[in-house]
Amino acid sequence: MDLQRLFLSLIFFFSIFLLWDAWERQQHPPVAQASAQPPVAASGVAAASAPAATAEGAKPGTAAAQLPSATEAAKSGKKIQVKTDILAAEINTVGGTLQRLELVKHRAVEGDKPFVLLQKRDEHTYVARSGLLGDGLPKHNTEFASSDDKVELAEGKDTVQVRLTAASDAGVKVVKVYTFHRGSYVIDVGYEIENGGATPISPSAYYELVRDSSNPPGDSKFVPTYTGPAVYTEQGKYQKISFSDIEKKEKENTDKNAPVYLPQANNGWIAMEQHYFVSAWVPKAGAQREFFTRQVDGNLFSAGVRLALPAIEPGKSASTSMTLYAGPAQSSLDSIAPELGRTVDYGVFTVIAKPLFMGLAYIHGWVQNWGVAIIILTILIKLVFFPLSAASYRSMARMRVVAPKLEKIKQQYGDDRERLHKAMMELYKTEKINPMGGCLPMVIQIPVFISLYWAILTSVELRHAPFFAWITDLSSPDQYYVLPLIMGASMLLQSKLNPAPADPLQARIMQIMPVVFSVVFFFFPAGLVLYSVVNNVLSIAQQWVITRGAEKDKEKTKA
Repeated sequence: MDLQRLFLSLIFFFSIFLLWDAWERQQHPPVAQASAQPPVAASGVAAASAPAATAEGAKPGTAAAQLPSATEAAKSGKKIQVKTDILAAEINTVGGTLQRLELVKHRAVEGDKPFVLLQKRDEHTYVARSGLLGDGLPKHNTEFASSDDKVELAEGKDTVQVRLTAASDAGVKVVKVYTFHRGSYVIDVGYEIENGGATPISPSAYYELVRDSSNPPGDSKFVPTYTGPAVYTEQGKYQKISFSDIEKKEKENTDKNAPVYLPQANNGWIAMEQHYFVSAWVPKAGAQREFFTRQVDGNLFSAGVRLALPAIEPGKSASTSMTLYAGPAQSSLDSIAPELGRTVDYGVFTVIAKPLFMGLAYIHGWVQNWGVAIIILTILIKLVFFPLSAASYRSMARMRVVAPKLEKIKQQYGDDRERLHKAMMELYKTEKINPMGGCLPMVIQIPVFISLYWAILTSVELRHAPFFAWITDLSSPDQYYVLPLIMGASMLLQSKLNPAPADPLQARIMQIMPVVFSVVFFFFPAGLVLYSVVNNVLSIAQQWVITRGAEKDKEKTKA
């Protein structure tokens, strides 16, 4: 195999790998193994008036543990508006459901309006809801009462609360409490339960994220990313559960209203992911929990967690709370919960991509421009791999020098493949050329370049990040196609520096490839194209210097 064919093959397989990796991540994510009816021990709940006796946790098969029907007709309640320095939320008094959440610091795909993560509309549903399980206890479809209409985080205050009250016929009073924090995408969602009845109660709490399976606005079909639930436990590690897998499990389930429970644990979280953003329920550390998924209705899917609370005696009260994170997906989320930063999905090369992005972020801290940071990081990577690239280009340069001799050999032996191969090997030996010499250096670099590719693609920091002039968003395609055209031109120039293919078909493919890649890059985020352009320009410069040196050495030898 000559180096021209090797180079062509590496480019082809590199492109195929990127497309395959993206498609595989979108269509066939790892699936968490479900269990039918795992028992759940009592979780940690803070007693308000006196220590409560711990009751055996209700099992999923019992009436107390059954989640309420997901197909009930929606009720209309009062909407409570909440505003902090970085969030604008809307809570419905029906169930106390968080049905709209705007991220003030992040813009929508188009225009200057804030990005809306959670919302409930006819064409799109994505909400965070919760409830209590037990006779007469409020669920996500129970009407709550609240005196609040608008709540705003006051100057000098770090938190603001929304309190919603529900009472049951059994004398149990429940207050659902939302706590919003200044400068944070963390929302605490809790319950204060007062047993005014005559008998003990043993409630369970469930928290779920309900979303349709539609892709988020602006999601590219050419650069697909994962949208759907994900769960993490120390035992099962990080796993995705696609909407199609939930639907499949639902069809296998004889009880269509029953959720599919995942193995229980005393750690971990469950999330709903999409490109750049994530929402996640995070129970307190050490609290026993079980995660579940279910198909709510048609195209609606749910991913949530259930916790069994200790028994509450008559005249006693208790409280419990859960952390909801709803905001940008960032590696720093590990500070909220172990491995929550995994929701920034770098793919199979996470171990390489994560340090690369950390380096990119460090450089950005100095230059304050993500485009310039990409250029500098690409240059540093090229410097690290300079010896390997040089070895590859030297092999190509030698092949280019002996190309006329190879052409004569091919003309001499024609279709006699055995004699042709033998003559070529003798020429390589005489000229001290290893035809595979450029293979290993290029193969070693591929994982690094793929990792940087995914680091740029999945980082919310590059969303709406300007570079210069017409490039105002590195996460969106170049609207004037300047970078893709430069990319195509650089590929065409690079092909001129490579040994000329003797095969007419192969030569034709090499001429077409720059055009094909230019068209493909029309749809790629500008940050990815910028990285590819810089990498190509540096490769051309390095290859040109080495090729010129090899040609001069050959001329001196002849002289």
